[in-house]
Amino acid sequence: MTKNKEKFGIVLPIILLSYFMILLDNSIVFTSTVKIAADLHMDAQTLAWVSSAYTLTFGGFQLFGGRVGDVYGRKRVFLIGLLLFSFGSLMVGLSPNAPMIIAMRALQGVGSAILAPTTLALLLDNYQGKMRSRAIAAYGTTAGIGASFGMVFGGIITSLFSWRYGFFLNVPVGLLMFLMAIRFVTDDGRKHSGQLDIMGTILSVIGLSALVYSIDGTVYQVPALFLSVLTLGLFVYVERVVNSPIMPLRLFKDRQRNSAYISRFFFIGGAFAYYFVTTQALQHTYGFTPLLTGLAFLPVTIPQFIGALQVSRLSDKIGNARLIVIADVLVTLSFLVTVVLGLERGYWVAVVIPMIIFGFGQGLVLSPLTMEGVANTDPEIAGAASGVVNTVHQFGQSVGVSIVIALTSGVHSFSTSYHDQLLIISVISGLSLIAALFLKGNQQREPVQQSQI
Repeated sequence: MTKNKEKFGIVLPIILLSYFMILLDNSIVFTSTVKIAADLHMDAQTLAWVSSAYTLTFGGFQLFGGRVGDVYGRKRVFLIGLLLFSFGSLMVGLSPNAPMIIAMRALQGVGSAILAPTTLALLLDNYQGKMRSRAIAAYGTTAGIGASFGMVFGGIITSLFSWRYGFFLNVPVGLLMFLMAIRFVTDDGRKHSGQLDIMGTILSVIGLSALVYSIDGTVYQVPALFLSVLTLGLFVYVERVVNSPIMPLRLFKDRQRNSAYISRFFFIGGAFAYYFVTTQALQHTYGFTPLLTGLAFLPVTIPQFIGALQVSRLSDKIGNARLIVIADVLVTLSFLVTVVLGLERGYWVAVVIPMIIFGFGQGLVLSPLTMEGVANTDPEIAGAASGVVNTVHQFGQSVGVSIVIALTSGVHSFSTSYHDQLLIISVISGLSLIAALFLKGNQQREPVQQSQI
């Protein structure tokens, strides 16, 4: 056991800390918007662009970020992503006005879109067999803990110091990861060939960005959706005919991966919608400050960490597909328990008990979903597969929150609204469970080849 742990070396911490940094940053904004609006004198519509500018570029450049490492080398692209993200973070923290913070949040999004898939692809390059499975498990755990811990950390930073400190912190961490990556991280040693699919890149950026805007935007959402459908349709056609596609369509010939993508999409949609509406509920119903709101998510974070520690053992014992099904059952149950209990019973009963169940389930699910999302891929498309995993993650987040808000916007009572929101979130989570059941069925017909995970 000790020998296996030593084999991870310094590369895995570099990858995980870099990934954790961008996840943490996204959650910090979640709890800092009120303070940002007050400091920079932003109205609600302008403030929305602090998040939207980031999600537009983060979502739009995901496939590009995944594929560009396949063509030009993962380490080189990883270093570029770190520099872009660190510089963008510095400029966001220094922003004196709305235009600058919006522009720099967009730059951060580009850096994140390069980093997120490249970190996963580097992980696939550096580890094989059982070590790779354990490394992917740690990566998936980071995805969950980064989001929930960001809620806690963001509330503390915003309340005790300034929202700017949350962004400044990224700069020394990013530069440290940059220097350590130069020294310790290596590419997989194969010769990178082919050219970047320029037309596919342009169409994917326009199509995915338009799709994000059609979900999160405030005006012209229907034209944005039309543009998205048109450009993404052209994108699929281009990917069928070019020699070196940015998103090889053979990625979607594997039913195992497809089921994992769908399950991840709905799980993330439900989870982030839960974070969003519960943050509002804690402040509106119980009068929590941003600091207390952040601390109130500790009942998610701690069980999540405990659950994550069990993933490798349970995955070896019962398989990824069964583990995902069990986790989805727990998460859906936690939402239904919240519906039954109601906010009137107080924080310790109505929120903490479901949070514990939800946290444990989330700790179990993201690692095996990540493993299944890159299962059976060869090195030539590992970056593209990683890009798809992160694209699904990002769009699940945006779609889940938007659906819940749209379907409950006419409800005036906050308690009633939260009840209805959790019902909808339960349905979204249930769809993730259905996809997980299909994944289990696919695995029974086509067993996973562990050497290719």
